[in-house]
Amino acid sequence: MPVNRNALIRYKTIDYCLQNRYRKWTLDDLIEACSEALYEYEGIDKGISKRSIQMDIQMMRSDKLGYNAPIIVLEKKYYTYEDPDYSITNIPLTGQDLNKLTEVVELLKQFSGFSHFQELSGMVQRLEDKIHSSKTNKSSVIDFEKNENLKGLQYLDSLYQAIINETPLNIVYKSFKSRTANTLAFHPYLLKEYRNRWFVLGITKRGQPMLNLALDRIEGLSPSNVSYIKYKQDDIKDYFKDVIGVSVNPNGEPENVMLFVDRTNAPYVITKPLHHSQQVIETTDNGIVISLKVQLNFELEKEILGFGDAVRVIKPETLKRRIRERLAHAVDLYDADLTSSGIKTALQKAEGRGSAILQNVYTKKEVNKIKTIIQEYFSKTLPKEKKTGICYQTGSD
Repeated sequence: MPVNRNALIRYKTIDYCLQNRYRKWTLDDLIEACSEALYEYEGIDKGISKRSIQMDIQMMRSDKLGYNAPIIVLEKKYYTYEDPDYSITNIPLTGQDLNKLTEVVELLKQFSGFSHFQELSGMVQRLEDKIHSSKTNKSSVIDFEKNENLKGLQYLDSLYQAIINETPLNIVYKSFKSRTANTLAFHPYLLKEYRNRWFVLGITKRGQPMLNLALDRIEGLSPSNVSYIKYKQDDIKDYFKDVIGVSVNPNGEPENVMLFVDRTNAPYVITKPLHHSQQVIETTDNGIVISLKVQLNFELEKEILGFGDAVRVIKPETLKRRIRERLAHAVDLYDADLTSSGIKTALQKAEGRGSAILQNVYTKKEVNKIKTIIQEYFSKTLPKEKKTGICYQTGSD
């Protein structure tokens, strides 16, 4: 059954609204959202009738387009999906779809030898494998890296559309450090994938630094009524060029990092560079020395630590010291087990006997943590005049 472009826009808009479960959607709300979408995409300023949206909902519920959307009405007023994970974008491919995709794949494969199309090779293989497994009802023969439990992937298409159509969004976001979610008026510019995790780059206000939001921390999206703030494409394109990963210091400069890689891991690092700036400076019987021009960030440290004793930092000294401290702390974690219950037991002994000894050996980081716990404990239990008599004694081999 042929469907015109305006109807598809309405279906997509209704689907987008009903996926947002942080808001209750009445029929009037859906009419308003569809009217705004048609004006934005097609320049149509004509009002949409209530009957048109009701017919759209019936069409989405039916099997005519293959949607079978589980749209229900709550409290005889609010529309939502009965299945919170449902979207019309998740429906299986039809036989006609598979035939069309097969034609597309064959066409793309003809261009595989041209330099401008080299980046398409992985996408063509994915498409071809998906079509093969769907047609033959067999399992996939290519296992791409994926994380099926990763949250936030349902927002990819909406963010992509917002970027290409220069549309601001209200994003409900909860960072790892925050206890509650905040709503941001966000102007998206770029979608970024790193280690099978997705991020969206943008700003909240003009003149503010870039924010890089993880999609798995997004709890909701909706259109924003603020004016879209444009940004220079060159600035966006080069935003991540000096880093490994996604942690960027906007005011930071890349540093010259030199690493020694042992002989066993050298071929791996040569064939899969850590960064596009990587160069082999020296080759010896024991391994290689490589240089990177990158900012010092968390992902760089994780990359180095992931090699264990196979990689050693030569410079800069700040990175060398940081890696040494993290490795030393990691070793200490296996030498002693710092538990809150153990400290509390020692505190109770100290309160009763006047002293207590912690037998384990701890790092400076953990000693400071113990001191903080002791201070908090005695500040609640000791009279004010006795608090000044607390002392600490630490020793080392």
